[in-house]
Parts: sequence; structure tokens; C-alpha cells
Amino acid sequence: MTPFDKTALAIGCALIPLPASAVEAVMQLEAVTVTAKGYAADELETPVAMTTVDRTEILRRGANNLGEALRGQPGLAVTSDGAQGQNPVIRGLKKESVVLLVDGMRLNSAQPAGAIGSFMSLGLADRVEVVKGPASVLYGTGALGGAINVLLPQAKFTEGVGLDATASYDSASSGVRGTGVMNASGGDHALMLGASLARIGNYEARGGKVDRTGYDSDSFIGQYRFRIDGAQQLRLSLQQHTDDDVWYPGSTKPYPNPQVKSTTVHSPEQERRLAEIGYSRKGAGEAPINLDVRLYRQEMERQIFSRANGTLNRDIGETRASFDTDGLDAKADWLAHPQHLLSFGVNTWQMGASPERLLPQGGNPANPLVRNDAFADARIDALGVYLQDDMCFGDLNLLAGLRRDTVKGSAASMNNGAVITGLDREDSAISGSLGAIYRVTPLLRPYANLSRAFRAGEMRERYESSPRGDGYYYLGNPQIKPEIATQFEIGLKGASDTFSYTLSAYRNQVTDYITGQPSGGFISGLPVKATVNLGRVTLTGLEAQGRWQVARGHWLTAGYSRVRGENDDLNEPLFQMPADELSLGWEGAVAQGWAADATLRLVNRQDRVATVFALGSENATPGFATADLGVTWRYAKDQTLRIALKNLADKAYHEHLAEGVSGQEIQAPGRSLALAWKGKF
Repeated sequence: MTPFDKTALAIGCALIPLPASAVEAVMQLEAVTVTAKGYAADELETPVAMTTVDRTEILRRGANNLGEALRGQPGLAVTSDGAQGQNPVIRGLKKESVVLLVDGMRLNSAQPAGAIGSFMSLGLADRVEVVKGPASVLYGTGALGGAINVLLPQAKFTEGVGLDATASYDSASSGVRGTGVMNASGGDHALMLGASLARIGNYEARGGKVDRTGYDSDSFIGQYRFRIDGAQQLRLSLQQHTDDDVWYPGSTKPYPNPQVKSTTVHSPEQERRLAEIGYSRKGAGEAPINLDVRLYRQEMERQIFSRANGTLNRDIGETRASFDTDGLDAKADWLAHPQHLLSFGVNTWQMGASPERLLPQGGNPANPLVRNDAFADARIDALGVYLQDDMCFGDLNLLAGLRRDTVKGSAASMNNGAVITGLDREDSAISGSLGAIYRVTPLLRPYANLSRAFRAGEMRERYESSPRGDGYYYLGNPQIKPEIATQFEIGLKGASDTFSYTLSAYRNQVTDYITGQPSGGFISGLPVKATVNLGRVTLTGLEAQGRWQVARGHWLTAGYSRVRGENDDLNEPLFQMPADELSLGWEGAVAQGWAADATLRLVNRQDRVATVFALGSENATPGFATADLGVTWRYAKDQTLRIALKNLADKAYHEHLAEGVSGQEIQAPGRSLALAWKGKF
């Protein structure tokens, strides 16, 4: 998704075509998003639940990754196995059920330890947009829980040279970060170059330093745009992100061999590279047709090693893989009528991988490592076509969409070549959405939506049979059926100059739910989880968020989130559901050029845990409260300094979704002094 993808802005339920010159100005409006509809639209005119975090908020939070940026937002949670490996969770649905995008392009990869969302530098992001709830109409397979789109800077046709820069430090990890984005433009040429570097150390928690939580990250982006004429542009975009020496201490699990004692997953190096070429054309006249086409290649190189922590003190498992994706997106927006904005398109991509895996010869961890590949020449091919109609009738806005997807999985072999048949499967699915929002008054806009999404099995679920970070030996299932999610949601939205809010309640039912189910058996001394389809799970929830100006320049904020998941097959709570959460905040001007803020996060005890399904691997989590304080000084027009205290009371806690042996999960960072600078030149 690029800022040139938008066609019209819905204002008062009237669709107004936007000239290219207005695109960037519109994107500065907080209530405008591009991810929910696929083009710029006012959030208050969209019958979908959304969350947006802009660059200023990312810096205020001192977030190092996507999980940290979204933690505490209503409807969102984080599952983590380390400081870097923090994956966003939307309404109780985890990474496999959330489509992650950078500038609208999927971060395709199999998802072992760590966070796919960490394969870009958050320091470069302009904003993060989250669509909560099934979003397959626009984003295809995988979007059962929703979609998260990280929008990076774009080359701008602004004459001259400009530079945006940030630098930050936090005492908990002794981490330093620096980011710079340069834009240069002259005539019909525009160039953007950006870099973000981070050096993060092992962080301090209440009980002392948490080992193996440090890592290094380097991220570089670039984009060149050529303006063919007033309506047409060409673009070339490049992205590269590298992480070094990343450990996932939450993956530490006991191992039956005394020389091994326990194992911890780590990644000596992992890298993402992306190249995109694109063409856009802006229509003109009373019924403009806008076109955007992109061709891209993304390479996700991952190293997933398993380290023996006993006297053996070496890696007893090594996997190296490159998940390479070639994709084509083509879409058009047509203002067919002042009350009908049609959008339609085709998305196709192919991801291939043939991981090289080394395991101890004969199963003895002291023996040399030999080739034992999980699968060979695996491919996932996806093709989707969609049509969406954005309709306005006075104060009523209707949004209807329909999509058909075909997803095919294939592999030459699995289980180190032992299985060569029964590996191909093709699935087709229809996704749809129908939503309505009505403006009674600017502060009262009720909405409702019904949406359907699907998720075909990912590559590891289909083909990999091996030990994983949670201490289980997983059995792949090449004939796993796709999940189907159907959600009904009702809500309210509203905004004025001094007050804004959102409120929503939903029920999402997922059939053929894909999960790893403990079987009671053992392979190589590890308990076994079989990749299976459950009959049905049901998630229900309530979310609320508000912002109120209590006095000139002083705002109070509040957010609440509650989700309940039920395993309908076993009549028990669904495995690993986020705890209920309430957040309260204040921000305001305290002197000329000075602003302060405070945030209180209250997380309830989570004692609704799976017992039959989890076989004792999920324990209740105590509730906790954390407080953050910050002060920002604008000492020049485009220069700010910020000092903040995070986890003010040095609370010892961990999130319920933190990975680790039950009762031994790693603690979250303790009290930390954070310093940040932001400047524009």
C-alpha cells in the first residue's frame, strides 16, 4: 500500500476524489487510514474496528518492535519468546491468523520462533494501521484476526532536500537506536533514503538481568519515483533488514539428556530483502479510474538453531532456510457514481522454501550433526480476485466486498525424504464482508458488520515434523483443511473537537481451527503435538476507547479490552487467551514548550486456562499494574527532547502470552529511564 493508492476521501458520506497533490496532506490526518478500505478513508465513515499508531506515538512509547508499539491497545495483545520476538495478537488470534504487511506487501514466511513482525525496523515507520476482525476480502488467506500494515516513508515531490532523524536510549537494556530519513526532489524526480540502527543489550528486570535478551538490528530503505506526467508515476522501492545474535529465552525447555539439560532457540543472523517496481495512474474527470500495479520479490532468510545449555554447550539442531516470495498486485479504483466507489483487483504470490536442517546423528545429541531436512522444494501458490463497493446514501455508508481465493500447497518430500506422496493440496474459498455505519450525529455513529475470512495451512503446518520452541515435537499435516472465520460485530463511533470514542462488541466463530494438539505420545524423548483441525472455536469480546479534553491542552484517555475464547469441541477455555485489560492516561501542556504524560495499565489475573487440551502446559497468570511517566520539551520548531520512566514501580511481571515453561516465563523489563530526541532539517 502506498499513499498513491487512494482514490477518494469519504467526508460526511460523500465521496470526494483526491488529486495527487492532496494525498500527503490527507495522510497527516489522524482519523484517515488506508488499510481498512484499501484507499484513504475517514475512520469515522468506516464500519470496521481499527487502531492507528503514528510515528510520534511510537517514539513516545519507546517501542523497539511492532509488539511493543501495539501492546495495551484495545483488542490487541502480544505473545513473546524474547525481547525481539514479540508477535501482535488481534482479538485472541495469533501470528498465523494475522496478515502482516509493509507498505501493503505481505511478510511471507513460515513462522517458527521469533516474530515475523520484527523483520522491519519500527524506527523507520511513519505509522502502523491495524484492522481488527476478518479482513480476507482485501488481504486474502490468513486474515482471520485482521491485518497489520506498517507504512514506511515514501519519496515525495517536495523541492529541495529534507532530513528527519531520531535517536533514543533506555537504561533497562542500555539500548541505543538511531534513525534518519532523507528526501530529495527536483523536477520530476524524487528520492528517499532511510536507515535505522539498534544495539540492544540484555535488559534488567525486577529480579536482575535477563540473559539472552540483547540483539543488533540494521535496517535500510530506499525509494525512487519518476513523474511521467501529472497523472502517471513509476517507482522503485528497496528494503533490507538484518538482525544479529537474537535469542528467544522463552523457548528454553528441559531436555531428557543430562549433557543437554535444556535447549534454547536462537538466530545468529536473519535477514529480509525486498525489491518492488510499481506504476500508478490517477484518473481525471467526473468518474475517474485510478490504477496501481506492483511487482515484487521478497527474501526472508532465517537461521533457527537450538542450543544445548548443559555441559555439551553447543547447537544440537540447525535450520537454515530462505522463504522467497514473488508477487504481483494489480488494482483499480473507479468512482463510478458520486455515491459508489468501486475497487477491484487481483493479488497473486508464490512462496518457495527448501530448508536445510541438521540434527544429531542417530538422535544422540553428542553425535555430529547430519542432514535431516524437514521438507524439500515446498511451495505455496495463492491467487485472489476481489470486488468492493463503498456506497454512500446521505448519512448512511455501506461497504460490501467479495473475494475468491485459491491456495495450493506442494512439496517434493517431507520427513527427510521419507514421504513423497500425498503432499499436494489445493483449496478455494469465498470471503465476504458487509458493513453499515450511520451518522445520527457527529458523536453518535452506530455500525455493524458481518465478515467471513479463511486461512489455508502455512508451510510448517503442512510439511514440517520436528521439535519446536515450546518443547513439543510437532507432526506436519499436508492435508490440513483451511480455517473459516465468520464474525458479527456491532459498535459505536464518534468524535468532536473535545471528545472521541469507539465501542465494539463481536462474536467470531472459527471452524476447522488449525492447532497443535498434544497426543500423549513421545518422539525423540519429546511430547508430541499433532497438527489437527478442531471442529469449532468461538471468540467473543468487548472493546472501548475514548479521548476527552478536560481542559484546554489537557486530555484524558481510557481503553478497555475483554476477549473470551471457547474450545467448543472440548467445552473449555481456548488455549492462551489474553487477560482483561484497562488502560488510563493523561497528557497535557505544563509550560511553554513543555508537555507531560502518564499511563496506567491494569491487567487482570488470567485464570481461564485450557486444561484438557493443554495437558497442563498453560498456567494461570497473576494480574499486574504498570505506570509510565514522560516529559517532552519542544525547544525549537522542529526539535524535541523526551525523558520518560517506564515501569515506574519496577513491577515484576510477565504477560499471560509470554512463552516459556509453565511458571518459569521470563520477566518483562523493570524500571527504565528512556531518553529520545527527534529533529527535522
